[in-house]
Amino acid sequence: MKKYAVIVVDMVNDFVTGVIAHPRIQRIIEPIRELCEKARAAGVPVFYANDSHLPEIDKEFKVWGPHAVTGTWGAEVIDSLKPQPGDIIIPKKTYSGFFQTPLELNLRELGVDTVIITGWQADCCCRHTSADAFFRGFDIIVPRETTDTLTQEDCDRGLEYIKNIYGGTICSMKDLPFWTE
Repeated sequence: MKKYAVIVVDMVNDFVTGVIAHPRIQRIIEPIRELCEKARAAGVPVFYANDSHLPEIDKEFKVWGPHAVTGTWGAEVIDSLKPQPGDIIIPKKTYSGFFQTPLELNLRELGVDTVIITGWQADCCCRHTSADAFFRGFDIIVPRETTDTLTQEDCDRGLEYIKNIYGGTICSMKDLPFWTE
């Protein structure tokens, strides 16, 4: 029997309304909120893999400029997706939610074998989190309405990559086995 976990990637203030906000992110907030509610009701753990960078020394600042600085409002999950009791927050310094974080250990301790990856951006942080999930032997599901990126073309390309290279299942969130109406 499959054991699932939801991973919400980078739904933090600086990406949604802060220094590197993009309007396309708004369209995934409500689907992610709904998915997290359904997951919690089904006993599926919810993880938040959030950018959390040290000021002045982080390599990502050279690419994106300063953002999601550890301990600031910009690195906090947006209010409308606020973590609930039992949810697990994983600070990350790179595009992947797995690289040098306790995410894998936490998933293994819970017996998870399938990760449902949601959030911002399909062609970057969700893709890199998917790569590391694949390398660690997890099955991958990405509900298409719960991720996006700067353009539709980039989103489609990111999802296609996850499907073709990591064997990820790209589906509607309503196709998830624990979904109930």
